Amino acid sequence: MRVFGIDPGSERTGYGCVETDGSRHRVIVCGAITAPPKATFPEKLLQIHARLTALLDQCRPDSVAIENLFHSVNVRSALKLGHARGVAMLAAVEAGVPVLEYTPAEIKRAIVGYGRAEKAQVQHMVKLLLGLAAVPTPHDAADALAVAICHVHSAPPARARLAAAPRGTATSWRTFRHASAPSASAPSALRRDESALRRAEVALRRGKPTT
Repeated sequence: MRVFGIDPGSERTGYGCVETDGSRHRVIVCGAITAPPKATFPEKLLQIHARLTALLDQCRPDSVAIENLFHSVNVRSALKLGHARGVAMLAAVEAGVPVLEYTPAEIKRAIVGYGRAEKAQVQHMVKLLLGLAAVPTPHDAADALAVAICHVHSAPPARARLAAAPRGTATSWRTFRHASAPSASAPSALRRDESALRRAEVALRRGKPTT
């Protein structure tokens, strides 16, 4: 399974793709998307969208994990971050890849085991979990890899079994009922039994003995 992690930012957006068998993880690609300093904000958003589109086409991930918005005192920065997240999610949806969101606390808890861990602790654990010689740089890339690993650790096994289920398998109560309902070609004996039961119920209500 491949998970593509995104750490969105208006100035620099981190990305990292992780391949896993459920116990061992390895890096496929990681880095950060930056725009020229003099680029306008719309041009920066276009750059983020275009680069992510190309990377998703290259990596072919099974899912995209992206860091969710967190509380920010600076409203202007929060709005810019929201725009960056928007174009990142758009690129994933256009690629036909499911998108999942995780808060910073969820990511830290999944990687370190503590929701208020320091960034340096998270980055060090990313290095250990991926078997790297050094922490990935820039830090935005390490953060994006952490988001991807968070999804790997958070996804329940049932989700993987559901994705691997063959077509035609009952995957919900509604489909199960449909699959288990008696067909129109039920044996005639069963239909006779049902008719007899209905006659017995009618006779009991009328106080007549049944034969």
